[in-house]
Amino acid sequence: MNNTKGSLYMVVAMAAFAIEDMLIKSAAETASLGYILIFMLLAWRKGQKILHPAIVTAPILIRALCEVIGRFSFALAITLTPLSSASAILQATPLIAMIGAALLFGEHVGIKRWLAVLVGFIGVLMIIRPGLAGFEANSLLAVIATLGFAGRDLATRAAPPVLSNMQLGVYGFFVLIPAGIAIALYQNEPSQLNFLTSLQIIGAIIFGVAAYHALTIAMRAGDVSVIAPFRYTRLLFALALGILIFGESPDVMTLLGSLLVVISGVYTLSQTRKKISSTVVNNLRSG
Repeated sequence: MNNTKGSLYMVVAMAAFAIEDMLIKSAAETASLGYILIFMLLAWRKGQKILHPAIVTAPILIRALCEVIGRFSFALAITLTPLSSASAILQATPLIAMIGAALLFGEHVGIKRWLAVLVGFIGVLMIIRPGLAGFEANSLLAVIATLGFAGRDLATRAAPPVLSNMQLGVYGFFVLIPAGIAIALYQNEPSQLNFLTSLQIIGAIIFGVAAYHALTIAMRAGDVSVIAPFRYTRLLFALALGILIFGESPDVMTLLGSLLVVISGVYTLSQTRKKISSTVVNNLRSG
């Protein structure tokens, strides 16, 4: 029952994230991206003590840098490229994080999972198509965002345990405020916050907060190995919104590449689940 609840909340969270992305992309057509992010950040609720000595440790500073790189790159990616393709590339984040965990933390990664990573990267290449006629340079922004988010996840794992998840979340959002101001100044664009744009920004804030809330419930409701694969439903929602709202028409290569990324990610998670189950069984037997 807990796994069912967690899976449903994960799907709700991914739908909310996709809608948030859609609203940001829509609002960015008439308002500076920097202003949009500033308004979103100022709306974030702070539930715990903000200042803590551990905030100046290396993992937190690296996490902050990766957070800025990831969020800004993805915001620019969904603004300048199709929502569907940017979201598809983003699904490779767990694969990159797995490579980082193997290199930095010494986690064992079997040959099957390495092959799954290779398949996932082939899928990403099919989407961005470097050197081919369909290559879109701005798609590299989504690749940079993926690297940023993977770095953030790895730095989060190395963060001091005295910091709660809520504190880490607040730091992640708070650090984007000066960066958002810098982008707004760099773009030097007048803010055109008409009624429709204001509604889109407010809607992005609401769906963003709702998405994080649902995600928190999902990850605490049941087994992570069961619930985590439902993250990939975000791509389905992004494809649907891209087609219905922005008139996007992903070609066969993009769809096949997206499928490869999803299959490799789900397979990797399933292998991880088997590994965890095997470890638990062995520990019980040895005990």
